[in-house]
Amino acid sequence: MDRSSLLQLIQEQQLDPEHTGFIGADTFTGLVHSHELPLDPAKLDMLVALAQSNERGQVCYQELVDLISSKRSSSFKRAIANGQRALPRDGLLEEPGLGVYKRFVRYVAYEILPREVDRHWYFYRHRSCPPPVFMASVTLAQIIVFLCYGARLNKWVLQTYHPEYMKSPLVYHPGHRARAWRFLTYMFMHVGLEQLGFNALLQLMIGVPLEMVHGLLRISLLYLAGVLAGSLTVSITDMRAPVVGGSGGVYALCSAHLANVVMNWAGMRCPYKLLRMVLALVCMSSEVGRAVWLRFSPPLPASGPQPSFMAHLAGAVVGVSMGLTILRSYEERLRDQCGWWVVLLAYGTFLLFAIFWNVFAYDLLGAHIPPPP
Repeated sequence: MDRSSLLQLIQEQQLDPEHTGFIGADTFTGLVHSHELPLDPAKLDMLVALAQSNERGQVCYQELVDLISSKRSSSFKRAIANGQRALPRDGLLEEPGLGVYKRFVRYVAYEILPREVDRHWYFYRHRSCPPPVFMASVTLAQIIVFLCYGARLNKWVLQTYHPEYMKSPLVYHPGHRARAWRFLTYMFMHVGLEQLGFNALLQLMIGVPLEMVHGLLRISLLYLAGVLAGSLTVSITDMRAPVVGGSGGVYALCSAHLANVVMNWAGMRCPYKLLRMVLALVCMSSEVGRAVWLRFSPPLPASGPQPSFMAHLAGAVVGVSMGLTILRSYEERLRDQCGWWVVLLAYGTFLLFAIFWNVFAYDLLGAHIPPPP
């Protein structure tokens, strides 16, 4: 049911003859059944919850429109939370007769979302098309690029020590700052099999479920924001170092998810969450430690500075700020939230500062950068 047909139905049946802005929930539910209109079971339950949050058992007209059009505002979510019965007490874990894919969707709902109302909402309205193509495509592209350079250089570990590696047009190098695409394309290059395996595993285990729940647009924005912030941070804080790997985007996704789990600890139903949280932090810290070691104590002779580790930290900051705002706003319009605009303003300010830094600071400070390959 789209918004236009809903408006026409309400006008024809005169559900709000006095133009009060409210509609009786029982009246509307009876109308839905009598006209055999398709409405998800979860939405009917939410309609009752909205009515029970109102003293007169009515639903705000705008909230009803948002419900039918699958858009939820902050006030909508508060109304659901204040209802006496937000959803049936039986959780999705007791849902019988599910196929393999539906069980996977249920698993994703419990892994990502902290509230039962959100899990039901996602479970009933999820569609397999379009699939989560962004994270899968990025991971596949990274693997293909790695295999191509590995076969060409005949080197699969510590590829950055090969003299031909840094000549790639994808790598960010401070001597090639004018080639702006390198601030993003470095995410397709990796130090070696160990870094690629770590990033690919996290992108598939965390990135794909996040994309299934929050959509391609939001997760791709978060991932690319982490990648871009990573290279720009390196250009400011570690001016002589190149950058390779998708760790900025990976750490943005992981940090956002972990922060969301911590802030909604009681509501998260994923099993062994404390153990998994500790393991995730240990693995992420170990990867940062490995990057620091390669940067300052290279195990092999190198022709120039090794890739910086600052991209990892910048991605984590993006995840805790921008990412957490996105993940806490499931199915809510970001543009309606003040926090989203504050985060965008902060990120935009950082971008402008980084651009001016790259244009003027290197010459003004007399930075001695290694010659570009």
